[in-house]
Amino acid sequence: MTLDSIDRNILRTLQHNGKLQNLQLAEAVGLSPSPCLRRVRRLEDAGIIERYAALLNATKLGLGVTMFARISLVAQDAETVRNFAEAMRRLPQVVECYIMAGECDALLRVIAANIDAYREFQSTHLTRANGIQTVKTDIPMETVKQSIELPL
Repeated sequence: MTLDSIDRNILRTLQHNGKLQNLQLAEAVGLSPSPCLRRVRRLEDAGIIERYAALLNATKLGLGVTMFARISLVAQDAETVRNFAEAMRRLPQVVECYIMAGECDALLRVIAANIDAYREFQSTHLTRANGIQTVKTDIPMETVKQSIELPL
């Protein structure tokens, strides 16, 4: 699907505020409501807009610690990687999981209430039972930028 400048403007606007009603969105991008809605539906049907979600404040929910765990697996075969990935998908504390090329096999972003909660999570879930050989945890000192908006 080819995106024109109006499609990109719709996507930028929705990334910034996905709660906009169609009338407000149409006004923001310079369209009448009917063509705007058709374009949004087309973007949804094409899978460019995957879903809509509310962004929550982790700290206000008592989940103020973010850790990055660099994972080395016991093996790099397809079954080990598949089993590891499935195990990580089931853990709500793992908010991002990437299979990597480079020094580590996987990189996790884990959210926890505090360091003790993370330590408990690590000793319970980041184990050989899930195909993990070693875990090296990095603790960010400051969040400089965190965004889910794609550069359009």
